[in-house]
Amino acid sequence: MGLTAIVLGAAAGGGFPQWNCNCDVCRLAWAGDRRVRARTQASVAVSADGERWTLLNASPDLRSQIQSNPRLHPQTSRRGSPIEAVVLTGAEIDQTAGLLSLRECSPFALHATATTLVAVAGNPMFGALAPDVVSRCAIVPGARFSLGGGLEAELFMVPGKVPLYLEGDDPDTAIESAANVGVELSCGKVRLAYVPGAAAVTPALRERLSRADVLLFDGTLFTDDEMIRSCTGSKTGRRMGHMPIDGADGSVAALQGLRARRIFIHINNTNPILVDGSAERRRVEAAGWEIAEDGMEIVL
Repeated sequence: MGLTAIVLGAAAGGGFPQWNCNCDVCRLAWAGDRRVRARTQASVAVSADGERWTLLNASPDLRSQIQSNPRLHPQTSRRGSPIEAVVLTGAEIDQTAGLLSLRECSPFALHATATTLVAVAGNPMFGALAPDVVSRCAIVPGARFSLGGGLEAELFMVPGKVPLYLEGDDPDTAIESAANVGVELSCGKVRLAYVPGAAAVTPALRERLSRADVLLFDGTLFTDDEMIRSCTGSKTGRRMGHMPIDGADGSVAALQGLRARRIFIHINNTNPILVDGSAERRRVEAAGWEIAEDGMEIVL
């Protein structure tokens, strides 16, 4: 028995190409350039037995992601799903909106920190997930919990911020709190870590990630000022709670030397690593990183 992970979606919020964007990278996608491939919003499916599956976040694209992955289709009974659980790393829209696609009275467990569950419960739309059908499990960071099929999990705090709709006027965008967490999944001796949002890599976070066999890590922006320079936004990556890939204080430098297979996920539509053969893509690949794409399968 091992661990299988399927990247359902590899893009940041808005997907790639983003519906309203004609930046240099999206323009290639709209034109059908073969150097780029469309990606839906970030989510991963994991299983230890190939039959019982857990989702890491529920993106707005979840219905199409399920449709594209036969192992997530209904298998035997007239109504039912092999999806037994959803683990949330936060309550951002692109992490939770897909829950509304799971509202047709098939049971599953929703695992998240109490902070995230409160944010979800504060939106009355999620009342469509009937509490007698969808159990809500508040997880304390650092406490291990069991998922289906022999899969074990643990949430851990990652520097970041609260969801955009809860920010207020002067948010702390690199605070360690239960509002932004990573997930460590294990089966036997193998470990996979999923960190779709990180504003920084602390010594404690690096120590934890050093134990992983596979790391799926925040690849939102290549440079901190990428959206400003591309005229697609007014915020830096760090203002949005995401450290850049490049630079002396970027994720490539911060995570250099880890033994894990390292894969960037949650990639913004403006990020040039989405372009096969780009200088930025070659640089991260030379540093030992891979670029996640929809349908990528990881077997441990």
